[in-house]
Amino acid sequence: MFFSGDPSTRKRVDLGGRSSKERDRQKLLEQTRLERNRRLWVKQQNAAALKIQKWFRGRKAVEAEQSTVREQFFGTYGKYCQNVDRHCFSPDSEFLRQLLFFFNAQNSDDFTILVETCRLLLQNVRDNGGIVSLFASVDYSTKHALVDYRVKQLAFTCIWAIYQNRKQLKDQLVMVPRDSSLTATLLLEAVVLLIDPKLPWACKVVGYLLQRNAFALFREIVLTGKENAKSDNSIRNASPLECILALMVSHTGQHPCICPNINPQWSFSSQMLTIPLLWRLFPSLKEVFATRGLSQHYIHQMAQCVRNAYVLPNDVSVECPGYACVLGNTVETAGAALSHADCSFEMAMDLAAVTTFLLKALPPIKSSSPESRQSSTMDEDDMALPDEMEIVLNKDLEQQIAHAMHSRFLLQLTSVLFREVSMVSGSNHGLDDKEVAAIGAVCAFLHVAFNTLPVDRMMTVLAFRTELVRVLWNFMKQCHENKKWPSLPEQLSYLPGDVPGWLLPLAVFCPVYKYMLMLVGNEEFYEQEKPLSLKDVRCLIVILRQALWQLLWVNATAHSNSAKLVKNTSAYNGNPVESIKQRVSLVASELLSQLQDWNNRRQFAPPSDFHADGVDDSFISQAIIDGTKANDIMKRAPFLVPFTSRVKIFNSQLLAIRQRQGSHGVFTRNRFRIRRDHILEDAYNQMSALSEEDLRGLIRVSFINEFGVEEAGIDGGGIFKDFMENITRAAFDVQYGLFKETSDHLLYPNPGSGMIHEQHLQFFHFLGTLLAKAMFEGILVDIPFATFFLSKLKQKHNYLNDLPSLDPELYRHLIFLKALKYIFPSFSFFWCWNGTFN
Repeated sequence: MFFSGDPSTRKRVDLGGRSSKERDRQKLLEQTRLERNRRLWVKQQNAAALKIQKWFRGRKAVEAEQSTVREQFFGTYGKYCQNVDRHCFSPDSEFLRQLLFFFNAQNSDDFTILVETCRLLLQNVRDNGGIVSLFASVDYSTKHALVDYRVKQLAFTCIWAIYQNRKQLKDQLVMVPRDSSLTATLLLEAVVLLIDPKLPWACKVVGYLLQRNAFALFREIVLTGKENAKSDNSIRNASPLECILALMVSHTGQHPCICPNINPQWSFSSQMLTIPLLWRLFPSLKEVFATRGLSQHYIHQMAQCVRNAYVLPNDVSVECPGYACVLGNTVETAGAALSHADCSFEMAMDLAAVTTFLLKALPPIKSSSPESRQSSTMDEDDMALPDEMEIVLNKDLEQQIAHAMHSRFLLQLTSVLFREVSMVSGSNHGLDDKEVAAIGAVCAFLHVAFNTLPVDRMMTVLAFRTELVRVLWNFMKQCHENKKWPSLPEQLSYLPGDVPGWLLPLAVFCPVYKYMLMLVGNEEFYEQEKPLSLKDVRCLIVILRQALWQLLWVNATAHSNSAKLVKNTSAYNGNPVESIKQRVSLVASELLSQLQDWNNRRQFAPPSDFHADGVDDSFISQAIIDGTKANDIMKRAPFLVPFTSRVKIFNSQLLAIRQRQGSHGVFTRNRFRIRRDHILEDAYNQMSALSEEDLRGLIRVSFINEFGVEEAGIDGGGIFKDFMENITRAAFDVQYGLFKETSDHLLYPNPGSGMIHEQHLQFFHFLGTLLAKAMFEGILVDIPFATFFLSKLKQKHNYLNDLPSLDPELYRHLIFLKALKYIFPSFSFFWCWNGTFN
């Protein structure tokens, strides 16, 4: 039963593995496969080598045959076409067949023969007329195939010859010739003659040129000649090159044209419109392109491209990117199509899609006017880009785009898109697909335009000359009442389909409505209820509050740095969803803050309308910590937090600052000598220059009596309290001139304080700083007058009722009580400028 050492007697056990024979078989199969692949690869190499050899041999044979035919041509027709007559263009003649066979554009002799051929062609047509009979002799119908082939080849050969020799002909390419015997003129006029739309082969020739990417050749020709083009106002005729383009651009493949459809990448819009300021070179071509049918066709073609992949040729220069050139040239002519009374909704939709896509690819165009910088909803830091990231457009191209997006264009585009929407707005019809598409197109276009173009001219037009605010509000109101926001069409909004439908409408509505509120008066807003009724404003407050809370708390992805809008083009294109969320959080916060100011002037909504529903103990505990979502909300939208919660947060922050102050030692000690009878002036002169660190430190005061003697006593805090009580009484005394009193004995800043005190603005700033210091020290509650004053602020009475217009500079510089902004939300009723507490 034990193993004896003889392997032949050993029992074999199958363990389920592969035997050595099976492994050998698999190895043999693998080697066979590799060998088969190697032989196949060698076979393919040999076949490719044979094809290459045949190509080179064929090329040499063709070149040899071309040389032979060329010599025969010279012998028959002469080296300079001396023996050519009218009959040489007929189908039975070998003249064109031989010329088109051996022609080489880089051969000077061949080029000379082609130019002379074109001269003879033009001369024969002028002398005898009837170009069809010239090429077809008697009967075109029986020989149309041969004639069409020769005409197509001749037309393309002329264009190819100009393209190959464009550098030598650069002075003749785009100019209006005074001498018709110029080389480029003869070739171009021959092409104009061959593609005359009255000829029976016109569509066939143009279709052949389009298939050979003629517009790409024309683009290089125009760019070469553009550098040497000189404007001559005395000549108003179109150049031959402009005539060719005008004839070709009208062939759209639609009835009665029978030209084949080509790849949009090689179309007129993708090639020629990328030339900077094209219409300055070819004003007659602009008139042809601007006709309703042509512009609608090409804009629709571009819209189909941008929804897939829009491939443009290389940029002319860094300052003239292709997208910017297409945008400028397209929008400059789009107004003519939009101005037609029967301009279709689909045309406006296509135009909005194209301009949105092209604007999104542009760097921001900045305006140098101070008004535009003030009207922008972005901070200067947001607008600034590092030098290495800035892309500066050509000045003329930038002006073309800015001028094209003028008030007339905005009016026309919005009126066409809102034409059917406006007729049913305000009814309970619900939202149809066309209305949603129009809203999406307008909002997508304007959102990108606000990020790219100067908004100073756009805002006035959109706010007061279009129905944008009314249409957008009706849309948002219906969505809010139905509790359903439709997803805007993806091809219009360039955003993923799962993006909330309220983002784009709010991104456009908020800045425009905010601009309107800056210009309307109290009577319009409260009495006439314009531009929206007070009931609608209350509904708007709820929508803004819910949107802000959703963006800043529920779905927030970034905290303190998220307020900086993405202005770099690559970052904007790379993450458009985050960009638009940041944009909406900013503009919605600004608008809601402005509406709170209007509510503080004359209450039309309860304060609870501005408060978010999700503020709880967890939120309050986070709000104290820097960098958290709750802390970010307190900085950007404190009105979302109820007053009592803000008091808790503020007290906690004060406690934390005091604890840090104690743990880091004693701050700089400051001692000041103040005359009691000049308390405000002395305090201002000595304390106005204190730094933030000094204000957090110890401030000690000693009083000087009317005899100039320092009063006895050591300031352990009590003298500073006395100082605060006296300076508060002095500053708030209506006799001093900084404040005035209403009929119900409430105070407000004196609009005429500047006539009494030269440094009145600085006094307001200083007074707020002192009261903030007192609150920090925890002694303000011990001052009866200040406590009464602050309690009156909390009551949110109408302090601006029946008051004269106030100096905007006064409210622009007021930083009054800036440390208390989280506690007393009604402080903002004092002034109309919302940036006071930034």
